Amino acid sequence: MVRRPRPSFFCARRLSERLDPYLYFCKYRNTMANKKNAVQVTKFADMFSAMGTEARLRIMQLLLSAHPQGMVVGELQEELDIPNSTLSHHLDKLRNEGLVLVRRESTFLRYTANHEALQGVLRFLYAECCTRNKVVQPRDVVSISTCA
Repeated sequence: MVRRPRPSFFCARRLSERLDPYLYFCKYRNTMANKKNAVQVTKFADMFSAMGTEARLRIMQLLLSAHPQGMVVGELQEELDIPNSTLSHHLDKLRNEGLVLVRRESTFLRYTANHEALQGVLRFLYAECCTRNKVVQPRDVVSISTCA
């Protein structure tokens, strides 16, 4: 007996019986969203890690208080009273994570807080705590006036 190839419509029909396109594309879309979310979580984790020391958090406070003009390294060093090499290390870490911006002014380096990066961090936290999970009510976040 000679076997004849089956018509292509038969293969397509059999495949469609086994594969639900809706479920396939939903799973694919969710997988892509999970990958994007994982990349975003990693990025924000690195930012939080960069701000996770007392010295770097104090640097961020100073730069935010001097926003938008920022501060030169000498001004930061005066305020923080830490060695120049240590300050340089902390500023490099914050710059590498995109939390601060630097520009050269003749022989000085002026640092400013990167408000766009900080807005991204705040949006991430807000989405997790106030919209998706309702851990904190949105009105409570908006009504914060001073840090404790």
